[in-house]
Amino acid sequence: MCGIVGYIGDKNASPILLEALRKLEYRGYDSAGIAVISAKKKLLVRKIKGRLSNLDLLVQQNPVEGNCGIGHTRWATHGEPSDLNSHPHTDVSQSIAVVHNGIIENHAQLRSWLERHQVSFASQTDSEVIAHLIDFHYNGDLLLAVRETIKRLEGSYAIAVVCSEHPQMMVVARKDSPLVIGRCEHANLVASDVPPLLSHTRDVQYLEDLDVAVITSEDVQIYNLDGERLEREVQHIEWDMEAAEKCGFEHFMLKEICEQPKALKDTLRARFKEEGLVFPQGVEALLKGAKHLLITGCGTAYHAGMVASYVIEQVASIPVEVVIASELRYRPLIKKEGEVCLLISQSGETADTIATLRMLKELGIPTLALTNVIGCTISREADWTIYTQAGPEIAVASTKAFTTQLLCLFTIAALLAKQDSAALLQALENLPSQAQLLLDRQEDIQRFAASQFNKTKVFFMGRLVDFAISLESALKLKEISYTHSEAFAAGELKHGPIALVDTSTLVVALCTQPTLYAKMDSNIKEVKARGATALVITFEHVHTFDDTADTIIRLPQTHPLFSPVLSVIVSQLYAYYCSVLKGNDPDKPRNLAKSVTVE
Repeated sequence: MCGIVGYIGDKNASPILLEALRKLEYRGYDSAGIAVISAKKKLLVRKIKGRLSNLDLLVQQNPVEGNCGIGHTRWATHGEPSDLNSHPHTDVSQSIAVVHNGIIENHAQLRSWLERHQVSFASQTDSEVIAHLIDFHYNGDLLLAVRETIKRLEGSYAIAVVCSEHPQMMVVARKDSPLVIGRCEHANLVASDVPPLLSHTRDVQYLEDLDVAVITSEDVQIYNLDGERLEREVQHIEWDMEAAEKCGFEHFMLKEICEQPKALKDTLRARFKEEGLVFPQGVEALLKGAKHLLITGCGTAYHAGMVASYVIEQVASIPVEVVIASELRYRPLIKKEGEVCLLISQSGETADTIATLRMLKELGIPTLALTNVIGCTISREADWTIYTQAGPEIAVASTKAFTTQLLCLFTIAALLAKQDSAALLQALENLPSQAQLLLDRQEDIQRFAASQFNKTKVFFMGRLVDFAISLESALKLKEISYTHSEAFAAGELKHGPIALVDTSTLVVALCTQPTLYAKMDSNIKEVKARGATALVITFEHVHTFDDTADTIIRLPQTHPLFSPVLSVIVSQLYAYYCSVLKGNDPDKPRNLAKSVTVE
């Protein structure tokens, strides 16, 4: 993830740019830089590897003054983190400077073409080609040069451009990467997101794909690629600062992903007491007396049930059936001796799940609700209720509510376990700290997403619990990044899905079941032979896939049955970063609502 800022007005730009970059630190970065046009029409660039404090010191030692400038925090995708690879990038004459978010997919071809035209490159980045292309097309009209340049770019970009010959003008453009203009009196700003703008203005314009804007201190003019003027509504931001910055996070979804260690710990605390596992009155007897467990829910809740079915059957030898609530309510239900139904709903207001609950109660089947909301409909109407302790979840796509559901279901499995219950309980107690260890390494996932977010097809595959969590992983990606993603049991690969595998495919192989490593390795080789990129999610110290996978994300070692709590965090982060890189709002995915209260 990268951050762009820009300022043009009646004040010195550099302190404003540095302050704005600090508001983007949460996005993650490995270098930073600014470029400012001086009063003498000289382009002054300061950039350096490492934290913003390094850039602050560099600017203190070598001050830059001017009323127009751009800034950037970079997360390396093409070329290692270094001073040279840092943004801004300039043309050979150092009269044009560019900052860029996104990935230019045809940068290699453009670089070769420019080198044939005697252009020499200073960095390894894909972004530098933009500066040289603008210079190639420049004949005194900076707007035209930028428009002609972006017509040649393939991939995603948000760019801000300044030129020493135009000290009172900035040109910006976007495609599949966000860019927001802040409107002020006698000044205008640009940024990747709203927070850097809020200390200056609450009036903003959101650029749309293929918009190109000319920004001066007094005006903003927006054009399409043909040079026709466009109108973009000026919107007033009503959020307070805390809500806008999400407590330092870019989105509620990322905040909630990072809150999972605490949510897991709080959920465990509700079930673990000195005397061992504790459940609400009557629930323990209900579960221990069950001869058949029916689990139902919708969407993510259904996937939690799917994971639980594998775990409970293996450790408790109780038959488990999982049915989507919207199907179960219309199926002829045959009551089984000793049957208990577990209904899962994050909000407790899911229409299909509530309708199913009422049908089950009419048949006299005992019902146990698992929800996150005290006093919700499902908790009021079910015979018994278990609450997760996820806390408020604002983002539409569920993250911490899902993992706390899994944890509650795993405690049920531990309660019913025929043997090794002590080992299971110890593994459960370790999960919160292991989740934190994984989140501490989220930069690996962020970096991988930056190189893969434009894949048109993503397949998740696994066996047993890995297959079950693949369903949720694929759902999360399609929910917020709008990428075509599917999940299937790895053994089904040759029964159809492999027909879709080609060079445009990313295959995510979940490999946490030791007895099935060899079979999974064969499946991965099959998709690799057909041109797919392969990401493997497996445990630390597992080297079975070292020579097969393109990339490996390693999980802290836990009980293999409990691995979904950790592996899904990888999928959540990957989905989140893909969404943001595409310019989507992961908190509010299109056409979706947090609580589905209609059929």
